[in-house]
Amino acid sequence: MSLADKIFIDMCNDILENGTSTEGEKVRPHWPDGAAAYTIKKFGVVNRYDLTKEFPAITLRKTAIKSATDEVLWIWQRKSNNIHDLKSSIWDEWADEDGSIGKAYGYQLGVKHQYKEGMMDQVDRVIYDLKNNPFSRRIMTNIYVHSDLHEMNLYPCAYSMTFNVTQKKGDDKLTLNAILNQRSQDVLAANNWNVCQYAVLVHMLAQVCDMKVGELVHVIADAHIYDRHVPLIKELIGRETYDAPKFWLNPEIKNFYDFTTDDIKIENYITGPQIKDIPIAI
Repeated sequence: MSLADKIFIDMCNDILENGTSTEGEKVRPHWPDGAAAYTIKKFGVVNRYDLTKEFPAITLRKTAIKSATDEVLWIWQRKSNNIHDLKSSIWDEWADEDGSIGKAYGYQLGVKHQYKEGMMDQVDRVIYDLKNNPFSRRIMTNIYVHSDLHEMNLYPCAYSMTFNVTQKKGDDKLTLNAILNQRSQDVLAANNWNVCQYAVLVHMLAQVCDMKVGELVHVIADAHIYDRHVPLIKELIGRETYDAPKFWLNPEIKNFYDFTTDDIKIENYITGPQIKDIPIAI
């Protein structure tokens, strides 16, 4: 069993056994047939992944890691808010006729801000600080911009990354750690997708800043299982598990903006069968 499997199974059991239900309450999400989409939820879930020990992909079912990486590069590297720049169709539900999701996600990371060192967007600022001020406690991004919420087709779920650098005794390189803050998460549809894509991001940033990877801490304010997902989750967490896969990142890439999905490889990834046609609340 991979560590990611154990974390995922324990989290799901905790939600199912100790969570609270929103059934009968006024909720925004609904199913495509118009029915209200209720959840069983837990507040303040915190999961820690030691990236030095394994790549945190669950083996209960396959996580499409290259597609997840393409999405995080769409946001962090291409800084796009248009689905035409994305290979998967996961954002189609929230795009307008031109393909835009509004002033959300990549748009916010591409906005330039004035710093003492000059004009930079949030991604470039993170890279600048990791290279020049690695022990700063101010290395973070935030895309939950209240003044622009009315122009976002979906409010950001994963909205903030905080980076923290440590020095391990005897190591010749610094260690890059990160916290992913998420206001809300559909555990079945998105949990390991988000974990894997931000683990890849930490690996990429560590490499281009000449650091080692450390911990990824995932903080979820509202971790929930939708009512129509409960039987799927119960079947999923009862499956056989396998060892974590091996992760490879092209060591030749030294510029964050040069990475593509071809620069990652996932080896020895043995999983259970995929769950098809997962209903998605909108």
